[in-house]
Amino acid sequence: MTRRASSPLRVGLVGYGLAGSIFHAPLIASTPGLLLDTVVTSSDERLEQARAAYPGVRFAATPEGLWSRADELDLIVIASPNKTHVPVATAALEAGLPVVVDKPIAGTAAEARALGALARERGLLLSVFQNRRWDNDFRTLHRLIDGGELGDVLRFESRFERWRPQLKGGWRESGAPEEFGGLLYDLGSHVVDQALVLFGPAVRVYAESDVRRPGAQTDDDTFIAVTHANGVRSHLYVSATAAQLGPRFRVLGSSAGYVKYGLDPQETALRDGARPRPGDTCWGVEPEQLWGRLGSGESPLTGGGHPVETLPGDYPAYYAAIADALRDGTPPPVTAEEAAAALDVLEAARRSAREGIAVELGS
Repeated sequence: MTRRASSPLRVGLVGYGLAGSIFHAPLIASTPGLLLDTVVTSSDERLEQARAAYPGVRFAATPEGLWSRADELDLIVIASPNKTHVPVATAALEAGLPVVVDKPIAGTAAEARALGALARERGLLLSVFQNRRWDNDFRTLHRLIDGGELGDVLRFESRFERWRPQLKGGWRESGAPEEFGGLLYDLGSHVVDQALVLFGPAVRVYAESDVRRPGAQTDDDTFIAVTHANGVRSHLYVSATAAQLGPRFRVLGSSAGYVKYGLDPQETALRDGARPRPGDTCWGVEPEQLWGRLGSGESPLTGGGHPVETLPGDYPAYYAAIADALRDGTPPPVTAEEAAAALDVLEAARRSAREGIAVELGS
């Protein structure tokens, strides 16, 4: 489905919690050609927050309030809790509306593939918001690998670690199976997706998943080992209990290694109220002292290697690509099929941790 370029594409945003208010609404509103038209929230407090941030936006208490005026909208973005992703996305597609879903798109790979099939049947865009593909460090690493500066990559270590010894509460920390809470599906969705983008399909998965904090109901410290079809091994760590944070990336190749500490600055900037602007050359830029190092034979902490300038983070690129896909029919930036492949790994990791076995994929 394509859209005319004469008027902005009108977006309905379902959910105005963390994902909706910090990521989706600001990025939608900042993207040329997109218009945040309606926010769906049942919370009076969040309604007032959205009204103050986006004067003129319309509101609905439930997603059903959007379907009756589907002809007034061009895109639905689903940023509500995980358990709502599949039913709301299904309803939107059946109403004839293109859809963006926050990660994870579903609780299972089968559900993700079914949504993808429904979108193809209806001729509608369906994409998954995997914003970490536009992190500064990931963009830099991608460039280094493509340029052959590491040689053949042998091992990829990726850490998304935090120190949060106290529970925050909410559905993300719920142990209810239908919520798909816990770090495996939350941060794990990011690190697995990045590994698959860089190194291709997984053939074997082993995982260790623990509940460390008193009162916690679901995993808060998880390790995933992925063997890719091309022989690369990815070691992926997600944790809320890391008292000392490791490198975000440590990538070992046949010629050199790359080590990068610290998280992309875009989330912090969005939380602090900063907004990307077209042509802003400062967005997503980090200071030189945080650049990663490339080299061999010595630790980067003792001066080994040389600093590599980190490319700017570029979350705005996701919604710019969505706008292009809607208007021109170009492929979406992240597909349901790619999301399903990541869910294959997450499901295998959950089984591996539960049963204490390595799980073969694609056999």
